[in-house]
Amino acid sequence: MANLLATKPLNLILSEAHETGESTLRRALGPTNLITLGIGAIIGTGIFVITGGATALHAGPAIVLSFIFAAICCVFSGLCYPEFA
Repeated sequence: MANLLATKPLNLILSEAHETGESTLRRALGPTNLITLGIGAIIGTGIFVITGGATALHAGPAIVLSFIFAAICCVFSGLCYPEFA
């Protein structure tokens, strides 16, 4: 919990900005960060809030097809996150 509000000193950021070569890019996100980022992107609050309105106004009887299309989009979005790792 103490790592939640962690900060990075400015002099460390400036020293990393002036480095050159292959070692300048450092991992800033760990596996837990990437997993929670993926879950937040795929299962956002919109799935809970907008579902009823979108069903009533746009999908109608084709709601099953709409959910299948949304699931396919979520799968492709989820496949992008392993590339970040």
